Amino acid sequence: MSSHNSSSSSPSFAFNVEQISRASHDNAPPLKEIPGGYGTPFFSAIKDRIDYFYNQGKEEFFRYRMRKYDSTVFRVNMPPGPFMASSPKVIVLLDAASFPVLFDTSKVEKRDVLDGTYMPSLDYFGGYRVCAFLDPSEPKHAVLKQFVFSMLVSRHGEIVPLFRNCLSELFVDLEDELASKGKAYFNTYSDKMSFNFVFRLFCDKKPHDATTETKGSKLFDSWLFFQLAPLMTLGLTKALNFLEDILLHTFPLPPLLVKSYYQKLYNAFNENATSILDEAESLGIKRDEACHNLVFLAGFNAYGGMKTTFPALIKWVASGGEKLHRQLANEIRSVVKLEGGVTLAALDKMNLTKSVVYEVLRIEPPVPFQYGKARCDMVVQSHDAAFEIKKGEMIFGYQPFAMRDPRVFDDPEEFMGHRFVGEGERLLKYVFWSNGREIGDPTVQNKQCPAKDLVVLLCRIMLVETFLRYDTFDVDPGKLPLGSSATFKSLTKAATSD
Repeated sequence: MSSHNSSSSSPSFAFNVEQISRASHDNAPPLKEIPGGYGTPFFSAIKDRIDYFYNQGKEEFFRYRMRKYDSTVFRVNMPPGPFMASSPKVIVLLDAASFPVLFDTSKVEKRDVLDGTYMPSLDYFGGYRVCAFLDPSEPKHAVLKQFVFSMLVSRHGEIVPLFRNCLSELFVDLEDELASKGKAYFNTYSDKMSFNFVFRLFCDKKPHDATTETKGSKLFDSWLFFQLAPLMTLGLTKALNFLEDILLHTFPLPPLLVKSYYQKLYNAFNENATSILDEAESLGIKRDEACHNLVFLAGFNAYGGMKTTFPALIKWVASGGEKLHRQLANEIRSVVKLEGGVTLAALDKMNLTKSVVYEVLRIEPPVPFQYGKARCDMVVQSHDAAFEIKKGEMIFGYQPFAMRDPRVFDDPEEFMGHRFVGEGERLLKYVFWSNGREIGDPTVQNKQCPAKDLVVLLCRIMLVETFLRYDTFDVDPGKLPLGSSATFKSLTKAATSD
């Protein structure tokens, strides 16, 4: 068995009268002990890791335990475990009712939990704990997140025209490869486009260094891989699983191997993003620290997010078939014609386009995990029960399950482009991809993605530019260690283009 009975390996809780009374108030579900457990120290953590990566796979790892315990809340060890994490023990939340406790920073601490139960070396970030690793209670969090808000606001007017320009280059590349080879691998061109967009947005220009311009996405890819390797599997043959587990999940990869790559990226932003770094100094942030935060924002948050989101968008929209494509094309072309161009006002009137983007973010969120450490003793409710969590325990939420909760969404495993149109908008409060509810707003007091609205906007623009050019398209979908892939098999040009 992958998990052990909680009576031998988990804390036993004596619930007092006040707690029981509180849990039963207002017809709340009954208070129960959290099922599952952590088993024998060290060995059970490794077994759970092997199950997660190799024997069962990520989704079945959770689904199996959910069935076994008849509960969407349970205890288990999460990778990477020994020797990388000080403790692999987590309490898992897999439903839309319990999951939002991870957004409440009065109840959970978000210090150094971005990557879960382990913390990458600060050598990846110039020796700084960048904003993403800070809890809102830490003084630097507010000033660094405000720095991010200031950057986005100051470039608000440039986003739409710049991204449309970058997409034009992307489609030329895709059409050329499709014509010459009969297929076109979207991810490579999307990554290149994403890096160029991010760099030009923050630096107002292309990199001076030709190597950074042509290989910037690859530099970021290597930097991201070394940080996130403990959370992924490369999908190698079964015979190589043991070797991969030792290399990726047992000991951290040395940051020294990608130090030169990171230095090239740091130098490029330091030399070109002068206006942003000047603004940071006016906010009281050291220039060096601001630049390392900028590189993280550009590489991990922005580029890393686009790297997983755009291929997922193309993959799922392709799966909708010609009927959905025709509906999107009709909406997009009619609104653009009525509004006289691709403007923010026009984008806001495209209800189906907005719904499709939300549905992609629901069914395949760019970041599937959320972690937080309990600040206090608390009671968390699923749909069917209430559970006591003790101060200091690590809480883990798996977003794809929480956003495919059958108690909230009809046909939750199905991609339904119209899901959030009209009355469906009320379901947006259950869309959690941004480390917060879709109807919520990022602030310096919370950990919701500061570029949440920008991500949605860019996805809408990508769909608009696609269906202004093409009537329909077909792709071969695939899976990657992090995210999905999409290979274009056909692009049918629009009979008329506005």
